[in-house]
Amino acid sequence: MTDSPTPTGSAPHGADAEALRQRALAALLTARERTTLLTDSVDDHELTAQHSPLMSPLVWDLAHIGNQEELWLLRGVAGREAMRPEIDGLYDAFEHPRATRPSLPLLAPAEARAYAAEVRGRALDVLDGTALDGGRPLVRAGFAFGMIAQHEQQHDETMLITHQLRSGPAVLAAPVPPAPTDAAGLPAEVPVPGGPFTMGTSTEPWALDNERPAHVRDVPGFFIDTAPVTCGAYQEFIEDGGYTEQCWWAPEGWAMVREHELTAPLFWHLDAGQWLRRRFGITEAVPGNEPVLHVSWYEADAFARWAGRRLPTEAEWEKAARHDPVSGRSRRYPWGDEDPAPELANLGQRHLRPAPAGAYAQGRSPYGVRQLIGDVWEWTSSDFLPYPGFSAFPYREYSEVFFGPAHKVLRGGSFAVDPVACRGTFRNWDLPVRRQVFSGFRTARDM
Repeated sequence: MTDSPTPTGSAPHGADAEALRQRALAALLTARERTTLLTDSVDDHELTAQHSPLMSPLVWDLAHIGNQEELWLLRGVAGREAMRPEIDGLYDAFEHPRATRPSLPLLAPAEARAYAAEVRGRALDVLDGTALDGGRPLVRAGFAFGMIAQHEQQHDETMLITHQLRSGPAVLAAPVPPAPTDAAGLPAEVPVPGGPFTMGTSTEPWALDNERPAHVRDVPGFFIDTAPVTCGAYQEFIEDGGYTEQCWWAPEGWAMVREHELTAPLFWHLDAGQWLRRRFGITEAVPGNEPVLHVSWYEADAFARWAGRRLPTEAEWEKAARHDPVSGRSRRYPWGDEDPAPELANLGQRHLRPAPAGAYAQGRSPYGVRQLIGDVWEWTSSDFLPYPGFSAFPYREYSEVFFGPAHKVLRGGSFAVDPVACRGTFRNWDLPVRRQVFSGFRTARDM
């Protein structure tokens, strides 16, 4: 476990360093509160069960969170001896595929909770005693603590996916998200003029390696949807033979449709002529004005072709989200540089569903594009590739081993993503067949 000479922003001093320490503390505590909610809401049987071969048992995620925190904060930052070296292999995500993890001698729920709690107590001591105003890149600007908070929140999103896949009654609840008041007057698409913009970041202190470094991209002009594609629009695609007409599909996507006899997004079913969906244990009518959810890249691509459009490239998506045409600079978020707030974006599992299309007017980008952050992960047409000048940090397995044409990029986060793990430069990736993730999309066209 070694540090890489990658930039992590300027080193803070004095009061700034203390503010950063408090930010790291708050991020770690917020993540653990959510982990506790997701694991305490079900009994031990459900914690140890595998609800889908696509996902780990919840108890594996719980102990894995603790193990990664021990590896990076206790051993990596503080140089301490391993607490439980015999379990490292059990919770190595690369050593054991998700489908095989239930057969491992995993820590029981009570033991996993105790282990994670003990690691956390020691980690907070490490945070309190670590200088954040210089030194190794791993600790400079609190990077390791921010990385671990993001890691836990990413697994919290994974555990929320497992909650969606489990059968049985609802165990989670949340208020409905706000609806827009001006949706009827919004344009279907907005223009983004061609020209250069700065993509990625070299200054965001907790940005991960695949977001770095900042570099200039020259993007031709294009049009992009004002809001993500809705369930109602997607239903028109279905009713027009979207899943029966091969012409709309990439060959691999059509093979997926035929093999699995797909007729609609995951969790949808037709009952007496009405489309229903299952959402966290509740069966409800598919809301026509919400962004469509649980579609694969192949489904998003097929819809775009059917609509006479295409998926935006990753660079197009980021320009629409971050570029300010007045100042010429790239913002941290569509609305500016300030951190996300409830009136700006649907994040952090607050609502357990996307907001209606066109919501969060205060969170729109300078071009007028809405809901670029939160609500649904948005598929792009781009393969997951490194930026020019990429340097793996702090380990190759976070990003580098996934680069290539096998994985497609998703941007923007979803309602299940915490703000600490979501920003205008954040990049997610997955296989184009994946449907269990909280994924949707918007479309684009050439200018």
